[in-house]
Amino acid sequence: VQLQASGGGLVQAGGALRLSCVDSGRRFSTYAMGWFRQAPGKEREFVAAITWSGLSTYCTDSVKGRFSISRSNAQNTVYLQMNSLKPEDTAIYYCAADKSIARIYTPDYWGQGTQVTVSS
Repeated sequence: VQLQASGGGLVQAGGALRLSCVDSGRRFSTYAMGWFRQAPGKEREFVAAITWSGLSTYCTDSVKGRFSISRSNAQNTVYLQMNSLKPEDTAIYYCAADKSIARIYTPDYWGQGTQVTVSS
């Protein structure tokens, strides 16, 4: 598993971004995937996760109704669509992978981060 995240940037409050994370490995379709974020001075926190099949998704309460996670196993890519962005969403966003959705909070694999900055 080799994860490469992209799509971050600077956006005004209320705007939208879509993050992508590509896995250059061969077993992407067998892994649960997740997104995490780390704001300055804070610990890394869980944002969203999706099962290997894409049939089940999970989001932390603070982003429900605004963020959605999806995946394309054909393209070895997981996405995080972020709408109605708020300044408090500013963070470095990381994608992650694990064989089990039950362990996605402590995933085996991490990608590098992509910076998201939301201006007020």
